[in-house]
Amino acid sequence: MQINDIPFGTTDWSEVEPTEHKGDSGHSTWRTRHFGPIRVRMVEHSPGYLADHWCEKGHILLCLEGEMTTELADGRIFVLKPGMSYQVADNAEPHRTSTAVGAKLFIVD
Repeated sequence: MQINDIPFGTTDWSEVEPTEHKGDSGHSTWRTRHFGPIRVRMVEHSPGYLADHWCEKGHILLCLEGEMTTELADGRIFVLKPGMSYQVADNAEPHRTSTAVGAKLFIVD
């Protein structure tokens, strides 16, 4: 990732308009900012959320609250708790997210 031509700035995430995204079960609320080609999101998954797709996009993801399970297409499963993160490259390892209790995440992709 190259970070170029982005002046210093701050974000008050409470002022960023939320959008809702339904999963196979539950939903996610995204607050999204774009900085050139870089997308930065504050995401909240509802309790019982299961993503409706296998994602192949690269991310750097930090769990802020709750607990999130990430399943890889090869069957491996990882549980993130507050303060834990993961990173994955574009088109490297398809992954799908779920949470029983809900989760708040900070994601850069």
